[in-house]
Amino acid sequence: MLSLIPLLPFTGFLVNATLGRRLSKGTSGAVACLAMLGAFGLSLMQAMRLLAIEPGPGRVLDETLYRWIAAGSFHADLAFRLDPLSMLMILVITGIGSLIHIYSTAYMHEESDSEYARYFSYLNLFASFMLVLVLGSNLLVMFIGWEGVGLCSYLLIGFWFKKTSANDAGKKAFVVNRIGDFAFIIGIALTFWTLGTVDFRDIAIKVAPMATEVAVFGTLSIITLLFFIGATGKSAQIPLYVWLPDAMEGPTPVSALIHAATMVTAGVYMIGRNAELFSHAPQTLQIVAVIGAATALMAGTIGLVQNDIKRVLAYSTVSQLGYMFLAMGVGAFAGGIFHLYTHAFFKALMFLGSGAVIHALHGEQDIRKMGGLKSELPITYWTFLIGALAIAGFPFLSGFFSKDEILYRTFASGHTVLWVIGALTSLLTAVYMFRLVFLTFHGERAAAGHDHGHAAHGGHGHGAGHGHDDHGHGGHLHDAPPAMAAALVILAIGSIGAGYVGVPHALGGSNHIESFLESSFHPVNRGELAVHGTPAAHDTAPAAHGEAAAPAAVGDHAAPGDAHAAEQTELTLMGVSSAIALLGIGIAAYFFLFNRALADSIASTFAAVHRTLLNKYWIDELYDATVVQPLKWASDHVLWKVIDVWIIDGIVNGVGTFVRGSAALIRMTQTGSIRTYAASLMVGVVLILGYYLMQ
Repeated sequence: MLSLIPLLPFTGFLVNATLGRRLSKGTSGAVACLAMLGAFGLSLMQAMRLLAIEPGPGRVLDETLYRWIAAGSFHADLAFRLDPLSMLMILVITGIGSLIHIYSTAYMHEESDSEYARYFSYLNLFASFMLVLVLGSNLLVMFIGWEGVGLCSYLLIGFWFKKTSANDAGKKAFVVNRIGDFAFIIGIALTFWTLGTVDFRDIAIKVAPMATEVAVFGTLSIITLLFFIGATGKSAQIPLYVWLPDAMEGPTPVSALIHAATMVTAGVYMIGRNAELFSHAPQTLQIVAVIGAATALMAGTIGLVQNDIKRVLAYSTVSQLGYMFLAMGVGAFAGGIFHLYTHAFFKALMFLGSGAVIHALHGEQDIRKMGGLKSELPITYWTFLIGALAIAGFPFLSGFFSKDEILYRTFASGHTVLWVIGALTSLLTAVYMFRLVFLTFHGERAAAGHDHGHAAHGGHGHGAGHGHDDHGHGGHLHDAPPAMAAALVILAIGSIGAGYVGVPHALGGSNHIESFLESSFHPVNRGELAVHGTPAAHDTAPAAHGEAAAPAAVGDHAAPGDAHAAEQTELTLMGVSSAIALLGIGIAAYFFLFNRALADSIASTFAAVHRTLLNKYWIDELYDATVVQPLKWASDHVLWKVIDVWIIDGIVNGVGTFVRGSAALIRMTQTGSIRTYAASLMVGVVLILGYYLMQ
């Protein structure tokens, strides 16, 4: 049954890819949506089966299709495994993915029949590969999905291939991800070389009794660092984050799928899947935490000044992914996955909400040309507002619980500086998200804002014929049509309530998601290790970064006094983070709702800073100057003119010249004279006889 979950969307891909030109839009959309809804239904069925199993390391469902690779004692199966972590992921992928598919039936309706089918075939294939990635029981099966989503991101980002910028963005995503994937491949090879297996459960079993690499940067640290480099590509962290903002060139539902439910979560999931391995490499975890915090802060500052509605959300995604990696780096694996789960709801909601705005304004994406849309797009406004409140960490919405968990675990682990960075990023998030809300929906409608779409962006940014011309004409705008509105409302409900699976102990909850995921992060019974005479690494080795005991203080094994103190600390930090969220919303309201002229004045006063942020720290220009242009120069002047022309072509041409010259000499012996041939034969016979007589 597990294999049917990715197989259904793959079947949808095959149908639309092969028969799409002959199918109507309604049929193409129905095939794709039914495939995803079927996968969601199967995921629910398998989730119920898994939940019926007693909690613990045995809460696993395995399906082996066949023995894939066998060499000596090594084997790798094409197999799928469902445990609490993969269960959560398939529900997010198929559930939110289904909503995005349904939304797309209305959003992409102005495409031609064949383009409509092509779009849905790519969308189904994307979901199928992502399901393979999260269900794979070993690194090699995961890598199939890993590369598959990279391919699909190229196809979907560059969907409108007639537009140069879309093609460039697709290629950029593909190439940047290959850099991270190269490190991931080396990490997989080193894992096999070191542990003799690539199966996730076997890796955990073999690593669990090993000593934590606190004092040395050993083999496990190298493996995990290589894995993390792979994760920086897929999940857009420094230094490989640059592809994600450009991915906005694709259709808006694609942005929602990539940013919320699928590709960018792959790196976070991969670290969670190998939590036991990473737990034995505290120095790598330190790097993960620092890179995550730095990425969160940097992307947050860039998001403050962006004017494209989708690019604000893109940098928000990069920033929130940094939060997730911060959680992973301080050992709060459940906190990172919890935020991944809540983020999927409100980020999908906000991207789809931005798509509804773009749809109404027939292609306009510049928030400076918007304003006053609150009354004209009420469903879009209220759902978008809920998403903004959730991501800002407004009390008791989903983002509040997951963000608080990350900040608390960071503080409790002794990383005070990282906590400050996380808190500052939280403030920036509230400011730039409500800047987006106020500039888009509040204030006065920008003059003729609805007439700028085609001139500024060419409809959806890919030329005539795709710009939703039937929407937004005249002074009255149409809100999201039913298929789009339904997705927005369901995601808004999720953005409100999804966080209640992780209500912390400090608020009287039991943090169910943490206990639920524990067996996935550490699938080895440590008691059994001790019984067999091998002390558990976590019981004997110093804690990662020397601090891991603090986060556990809220758990079931903490002394009553310690638990009470930890809860008081968490409540205090919760109050601080709530105040930060409200402060950020207040700052945004002051500058972008009541005093926009003052905001413009400050931008002028600090023009250099504003220009730096607007140009994204010139990182793309830096990469172009230090990497792209030198590679192009080397390709032109070294690889082509020297290696290709002189060496490779020289060798090939030299062989031809030698053969031609040799043939000319040999041809001179072909005189056509029988006497010459007879004399040659006689000379040859004499030489042969002479040779034998001399022996």
